This record gives sequence, C-alpha cells and structure tokens, in this order.
Amino acid sequence: MAGRWELTEEQWELVEPVLRPVRRADNRGRPWHDTRAVLHGVFWVLGTGAHWSELPAKYPPYQTCHRRFQQWVREGKLVEVLRLLARHLHERGKLNLDEAFVDATFASAKKGAWRSAQPGAAKAPRSSLSPLVTVFLSPYLSKALRLPSAALWKLFWSNASSTSCRQG
Repeated sequence: MAGRWELTEEQWELVEPVLRPVRRADNRGRPWHDTRAVLHGVFWVLGTGAHWSELPAKYPPYQTCHRRFQQWVREGKLVEVLRLLARHLHERGKLNLDEAFVDATFASAKKGAWRSAQPGAAKAPRSSLSPLVTVFLSPYLSKALRLPSAALWKLFWSNASSTSCRQG
C-alpha cells in the first residue's frame, strides 16, 4: 500500500513516461536519484507546506527534490503530471473540481487559558480527502505554477467550456 504522499503503482505507470529522465549523450555525470522517490518528496513538501530543508530522510536530499521540482515546473512536466493524476482521481470519483471549501477561521487563545490543557482536545476530525487531492489544493503548488484559481478547470481539462468553469 502506498504511503500518504506516495503514488500507487497504477498512478506511477501513468506519470513515469512524462518524468523519465534523459541521460546526457556522453553518458557522464552522477546517476540520478530515483524519480519516483523525488516526486514523493515533492508531494510531501507541497502537501505539508513545510520548508524543503525539513524533508524527511526517507526521501532523497531536499536539494535534489527542489532542483527537480523547479526543472519540472519550467519544462511544464509537473502540470502534465498533475493533469494525468487529476483525471485519474476524477474518473474514480475522488476529485470534484466543481466544489472548493476554504476555511478562514481564526481562534485566538484566551488570556486566562490553562497551560496544562490538552493542546488538541477540541481538534476537529481529519478530512477524508485523498492525500493527492491535498497536493492539488496546496497553495504552494498554485504559487509555484503561478496560475489564477479561476482557470483550475481549464488547467486540467483544456477542452472545458467557460460555462462549466465556475468563476469565483
């Protein structure tokens, strides 16, 4: 079973041809880290919102993940991968781009709050969204791709009409 930020075998088979590294013609240079592991590291950063330097040790070095992320964004490969994954999730009923929920709730601590109180006592239950969906909804991804949120449908489905793309 794939971890929280990891692709299943079926999903990996969809995106692997897009991200397959191209070796230099003279076959020189260091061997590349596993592309799948790098992608999982990128998804971890995008999904958690953590800094690249906080990437857990189970992923390749954060410098490698960040460099490949930038390369994939420049070459348009990341958008293509996200389109493929969005379509895959949409076909299975796990992604609905017609609805989006934003929670802007802010609750400040009271001056007289007990320091010994349980920190997560009133914490709401976790969302049941797929971890990949949280990557798609990540503000860091939209910032990196520099696309307006109103064009989300057109990003994933270029043949979407303006009537099926809700303006917010």
